[in-house]
Amino acid sequence: MNSNPHTAQRLPSLAQRLAQTTSLAVALLAFAPCVHAQDAASFVAQSGVTAAPADPSQATWHVVPQVQQGSVGKEMPQDHSQFPQLKGPFTSPEQVTKACLSCHTDAAKQVMSTIHWTWKAYDPATKTLVGKNHVYNNFCVSPISNEQFCTVCHVGYGSTDPNTFIPFDHRTQDHVDCLVCHDQTKTYHKIPFIGGNPAMEKIAVRPGCGEVYGTDKPFVEPEDLAKIAQHVGSPTRYTCGQCHFYGGGGDGVKHGDLDSSLVNPARSEDVHMATKGLNFSCQECHKTENHNVSGSRYITDVMTDDKQFMRGSPHNGQAASCVSCHGATPHKGNDLNARIQAATLNMHTRDIACETCHIPEYARGGLPTKMAWNYATAGKLAPNGSPLVINDSHGWNTYWGVKGSFKWEENVVPQYRWFNGVERWMTVGEKVQHFQDKNGVVQLNAIEGSPTDGKSKIFPFKIMRNNQPYDTQTGILAVFHSFGFDKDSYTMSYDWQTAITAGMKAAHLPYSGHYGFVKTEMYWPIEHMVAPKTQALSCMQCHTSDGRLQNIDGVYMPSRPKDHNPWIERIGLLVAALALIGVSLHGLIRFGLWLRRRH
Repeated sequence: MNSNPHTAQRLPSLAQRLAQTTSLAVALLAFAPCVHAQDAASFVAQSGVTAAPADPSQATWHVVPQVQQGSVGKEMPQDHSQFPQLKGPFTSPEQVTKACLSCHTDAAKQVMSTIHWTWKAYDPATKTLVGKNHVYNNFCVSPISNEQFCTVCHVGYGSTDPNTFIPFDHRTQDHVDCLVCHDQTKTYHKIPFIGGNPAMEKIAVRPGCGEVYGTDKPFVEPEDLAKIAQHVGSPTRYTCGQCHFYGGGGDGVKHGDLDSSLVNPARSEDVHMATKGLNFSCQECHKTENHNVSGSRYITDVMTDDKQFMRGSPHNGQAASCVSCHGATPHKGNDLNARIQAATLNMHTRDIACETCHIPEYARGGLPTKMAWNYATAGKLAPNGSPLVINDSHGWNTYWGVKGSFKWEENVVPQYRWFNGVERWMTVGEKVQHFQDKNGVVQLNAIEGSPTDGKSKIFPFKIMRNNQPYDTQTGILAVFHSFGFDKDSYTMSYDWQTAITAGMKAAHLPYSGHYGFVKTEMYWPIEHMVAPKTQALSCMQCHTSDGRLQNIDGVYMPSRPKDHNPWIERIGLLVAALALIGVSLHGLIRFGLWLRRRH
């Protein structure tokens, strides 16, 4: 039998097309149960997956090229040690600030207009004032009546008297702390209980507070302010972390995705900040202009439009978000299979935040984060009269008499919720019954979002839990005087009645004299510790009956029991079977015709 060479060439071509078509159909069927159905061909076209990256290793990920960068201000001169203004000696930190302002004339004015100074911001979505002094948290609850301790993380200097707080709006420009952000020596530390000032004389470290004082010794020595002032530069992960890593009372306590391991992280911990990698500073994402740092814990943007949120755009040109660099369709491919995969992943980005897949766990740098705190158990003392301390096998303190009981965790899988960027914060003075969920748990920052509002994405969170005091008669969540050297602070009296009375008075709130404890929850968005793409979540980590999204409504999971509909599944299987039969018959007919022509 003679062979037709042209027909022989068509056969592998036909087989290849059939295989490619089948692969595309299987892929689209596998990922069809997304929240919004869309024609695959049109979505591939909209996603622009024909643009292939130059590097084959980047088959499903890319950085949008030629992104307009936001202004970060002028670089500092390299050597401040030659400036005569900084030679010293300095007998107060305010003298250092005056020396800085002799050149940086507008710097203090700029700082004093930012949330780093005011601790407040206006949320246009909820039309409320938010910030540390205006909302509750379930760590130390509120800075009110505790300012001389809490201002250890303020960018200013106050009174060194532990019992005298100077309001921020009563301070002059020379009270701005330039060194706390710009120190390059890693020796500068602000001291608690003295209004955020550095040590100007030898100071004893309060037992149990060595981490906050920045030492493991019983004393801190006076700062060499002249040496530090002569060695300043742009903020580093270390200087930012002196406050943001240690919030809530210790390293990694509060956020879960921020701790001191990020000073020198491995690539597996954070692909952007890895020292032997991209080595991003904080301000690489949190673009800063006139000392105003982009990004906010209190007011969050959830991206809905690629162009709208790119850096340099008219709206939110300094957005500290994944989309700011990567765009809304970040996945690309350099062959058919990779392009199909990229298009499928880009369909997910409409409803799933980048962080959900690319931060598989938090607190994974070797340090734990605090997940639960119970104030109701506080007050126990050791036989010698000092606060009782209990550590677990890891050395983590699971009980401390001045605070209560704790629960710590490492490598934590986030909780997932629909989130549209709006948080309803419980402001100081509000009543617990207005913020309780169906289980009676008070939501200190109830997050909003749904699968149908067109504005929400599935977002990862750490949920911090506490059991904290409130006024049982008025329902007002208590502000209490936690830290201080006076007899009214809880750390001195171990008496809730005394501490609550003092705190409510300082907050100008009524107090009936009757208190109890109520469970609270607080949501912390997980946005750091971004893993390399090889560690991103796989399909099966979500698309299973016990997967990560098993409790998320608005997402169809074929193997999740509550999503089963026998009739729909039977119809779907029937359609798939008919399609397979049709393709097979078509193939057999074509094969038969080919054989006939060969004869």
